[in-house]
Amino acid sequence: MTLSRREFLRSTTYAGAALAASKHALPLDAVLPQPAAKLEDYATGMRMAATPATAYRAYRSKAVSDPNLSTWVQVDLGKSVAIDAVRLFPASERMVPGRDQYYAGEGFPLRFAIQIAEDETFTNPAIIAKFVDADFPEPTDNITQYEANGARGRYVRVTATQLRPVKMAPAQNTPGSTMPVDSPDYTFTLAKIAVLAGGKDVAVGCMVQVDPEHGNAELAQQLTRPYRQDGEEIRRDNPDAVTPAASWTPPQLRAQTPKSGVRLDGGIFQTAMENNIAYLLNSFTTDELLRQFYERTGRVTNFHPVGSQKFWEEDLAGSNAGRFLMGAGNTLRWMEDAELQRRLNAVVDGIEECRQPNGYIMAYPEDTIFYSERAAYTRAWLTHGLLEAAYAGNPKALGLLRGYYDWFNVQTFLPEMLRGAIQGGQGMVANTRVARSPLGKPLDGQVIQQYYQEDAWLQGLARREREQIWQYPYDRPHCYLLTNLEAYLDLYLLTGQTLYHDAVLGAWELYRAHWEQAGGSISIIEFEKDPPDSEYLRQKLGELCGSSFWVFLSQRFQMLQPEDERFATEIEKSIYNVALANQDSGKGLRYHTILEGKKEKSTHINTCCEGQGTRLIGSLPEHIYSVAADGIYVNLYEPSRIEWQQAGHLLELAQKTGFPFDNAVRCTLKTSGVVRSTIRVRVPSWSAGAMEVVVNGQNAGTGQPGTFVAIDREWKTGNTIEFVLRPAMRVTRYSGEDQIAGKERYSIEYGPLLMAVAGAAQAHFAGASDSARFAEQLVPVEGAPLHFSIRGQSGLTLMPYWQIAEEQFTCFPTMG
Repeated sequence: MTLSRREFLRSTTYAGAALAASKHALPLDAVLPQPAAKLEDYATGMRMAATPATAYRAYRSKAVSDPNLSTWVQVDLGKSVAIDAVRLFPASERMVPGRDQYYAGEGFPLRFAIQIAEDETFTNPAIIAKFVDADFPEPTDNITQYEANGARGRYVRVTATQLRPVKMAPAQNTPGSTMPVDSPDYTFTLAKIAVLAGGKDVAVGCMVQVDPEHGNAELAQQLTRPYRQDGEEIRRDNPDAVTPAASWTPPQLRAQTPKSGVRLDGGIFQTAMENNIAYLLNSFTTDELLRQFYERTGRVTNFHPVGSQKFWEEDLAGSNAGRFLMGAGNTLRWMEDAELQRRLNAVVDGIEECRQPNGYIMAYPEDTIFYSERAAYTRAWLTHGLLEAAYAGNPKALGLLRGYYDWFNVQTFLPEMLRGAIQGGQGMVANTRVARSPLGKPLDGQVIQQYYQEDAWLQGLARREREQIWQYPYDRPHCYLLTNLEAYLDLYLLTGQTLYHDAVLGAWELYRAHWEQAGGSISIIEFEKDPPDSEYLRQKLGELCGSSFWVFLSQRFQMLQPEDERFATEIEKSIYNVALANQDSGKGLRYHTILEGKKEKSTHINTCCEGQGTRLIGSLPEHIYSVAADGIYVNLYEPSRIEWQQAGHLLELAQKTGFPFDNAVRCTLKTSGVVRSTIRVRVPSWSAGAMEVVVNGQNAGTGQPGTFVAIDREWKTGNTIEFVLRPAMRVTRYSGEDQIAGKERYSIEYGPLLMAVAGAAQAHFAGASDSARFAEQLVPVEGAPLHFSIRGQSGLTLMPYWQIAEEQFTCFPTMG
């Protein structure tokens, strides 16, 4: 029989499919009998080389070219048991060859048998299932159950007598058509085996043996792993999680992020934003940005994508428009550019032109939403983009989104979205950002509660269990999990439910403590192993998009707790050492934050890191200040000015500084009268000591590192605030996995800046294992601020990592 599972990763079919006509049928909502073990009990210490991502990958036999080879696995229950039934859980994690699309049931045997025996050699087995003379229907993502009717045995063996061919890849926008697959490999693949006896699964944790020739002993124990903490099913529908809007008690924000009113006056941020404009204008034309929308409506036909277009543009149809709108919309809130504004409006007009009568606006056809990453990634990108366009003043963008989400929020596919779509959680933040927009509705957030919310995961994060991050049991762990956290914190901002806040703060602290590289890049990434504190240097980690999500997550906390200086520090590090470091002038953006060797070449092909990178760089001015009911916070040090209203008066603070090349900061006030206001100046945690703040030439307060100096007084035009930042060179011993035998590695930071030794892929400093002795070896380079030659080391230069371009370098020299 078949039990609908909709389990675990991806699916492009709906729940009613798969063996519905078979005699092996269980109800779609049947419940598994075994509660999940604690995640940390199972995952801690598991480091499977063949499946580095998590301990929840499927068992996969050795690949063979002949499908008629037999292979088996067997479970040792430890003692003889009266067995009621055996369940086989199909895998759903492998990509269709030639497409970014996963399919359920891959590797499930075409023909097989299930036997029970008292001895491991199966000398006198009982056969409970035999499908060796005819092909077994593809189970897709449904659990199949085989009745044993109380047959006794200690061992349960599943023998695949013929392996299933590799599934054909669907053509681009027509899931019914296929493309050929050359030279397929065959494997026997299962996610899990359950043995039911006395109302529970007695196989959990039992030893698994595999045939010595074709079996894969390294993955054998995957078959008897504990159940995933929030269930094995893919369908997610929990109306009990929905809270009535009338019961919501949103927390009071202690500060707001400005959406306008900040202007840059030269400096590093302004250069980065000007480069961002050049990148946006030179990467794609308006027609190219709208091409997938026009393909859906028939205005463009017979387009044949080549190279990167196949995935980044066509598979992710509409994401390119989202990328542009994110970057352009954010930028235009702070800087005027007529051509950028014209193109933004033209893209929104094109989307409006292609809108369907039901409000549907996505570039892909409605019935292809589960294809590739459209259901989450692409939907979120276009949503972000239209929101940023709206905040930049476009009058149509919010209405387009409102019409679309009125359509989306009542669709029958919603129970499949979290686990049936690739990286389905990426789509959560789209709903919650719309919910918090001026046209938001409670249903926008309630959809997330009902169809996406994972209570056990939230509880584990609130307990600060590290495994909830790197062993996330649904889908591959990825920096995009940060977008799930953004959505849950949005739900806290909407509802006031403390579990959301506590879970996300727990996760934030876990990432910061265990998955943040020197300089602030977020190390965890899909397809790469990344246990806590591993800090790998030779893997491609530190995606630019991950740091973008990190900044916007930290920003939400900053609105709630603006005097918790940690959030400003994290935003600051991410900007200097990831966003600016991965911007290649106006030519493109880099994907990974490489910390030794050579930086990657930049791209302008609509990658994930381009989209989130241009979004982050376009938002730079909003991170300099926060606006409170009684004044403002000065969070970052950048030549700029902010205007804000208070007590009926217009105030302006103009900040003049050359930071990080010059540490002096002078702020000048302009007011429409005498106004009482509290201006809070950040004393950064990287400060070498206490910092004095002077108002009109008189001491107004001294703050310790990691605090704010609050100046509550009446202000008038011409008042000044002055202070001198106190960055210092710091060296920190590297404790990660990529050590050099017999030597100790160190990172080097100056204030918020990660420093790099340019001129070689590795460098050594003799006798310099602390900050003071290291600083003694540095000689400032005349005319090049923050560039240092190194005594006795010709050809090497210490410089800010963000300024590294084509040079060989290392951020982790050896010392001692």
